Amino acid sequence: MENSLLVGFCGAPGAKALGRMTGDLTEASRRLRQQIEVFPAGRPITPVVELIATTVHRSPGEDGMYRSRGDDATVRDYLDAARALNGLLLLNIQPGRADFLPEVRAYEHWLTEPDVGVALDPEWAVEPGVVPGRKFGRTTGAELDEVARYLGELAEAHRLPAKVMVYHQVASSVVREEELLLAHKGVSPVKVVDGIGSAAAKKATWKTLMTTKPDHVRPGFKLFFEEDTRRGADLMTPAEVLALTPAPAYVVYE
Repeated sequence: MENSLLVGFCGAPGAKALGRMTGDLTEASRRLRQQIEVFPAGRPITPVVELIATTVHRSPGEDGMYRSRGDDATVRDYLDAARALNGLLLLNIQPGRADFLPEVRAYEHWLTEPDVGVALDPEWAVEPGVVPGRKFGRTTGAELDEVARYLGELAEAHRLPAKVMVYHQVASSVVREEELLLAHKGVSPVKVVDGIGSAAAKKATWKTLMTTKPDHVRPGFKLFFEEDTRRGADLMTPAEVLALTPAPAYVVYE
């Protein structure tokens, strides 16, 4: 899996706005297979199902954390879909006012499976007093490193393959002091650039955000079927995406 290209769809039950991996998961998986077939031949591809497991909200909820966690039945359904694809499940965390590490730990039962990793979404990690969605949240390399260390220890304790740990970034302010994310045995970190817009705008965001990526972190790229194609723009093709420098190791569609 380390040498293969990861290609995925993200989504959550009953939430079309969060991506195409929703509704009938068998049909969504068929569409993901079709998308994978468009990629240039010659490189092995691992399908990825990225479930928005912890979802941010604009209301505080009972504990004031502005987020809710997915239940086991939902995770099971998405893991079954990933396994039917011979792929990988990533549990996406939008933490609201919570910290990333306890949100990741909440899914430890699932993370002891060999084909389950995480995707951290710091755009939705807000400070006390901030309502998610009103301004970008943020994290630090040190907080990402806490999660990476935990995943590495989990992988070692359970003799698991390296855990994929994605972190999404839409703007420079969203991940600070990124150099504090260190390399850990048993963890395969991936930085996914989430810029929205035309190909030119996305490439500009890519160029900016790649400058702070630690060397041990693999690059990833996100495409948006709706937002990227507004005003008549064309969605970037797989060939255009893979021509980026450095070449993405993970391409995810919303």
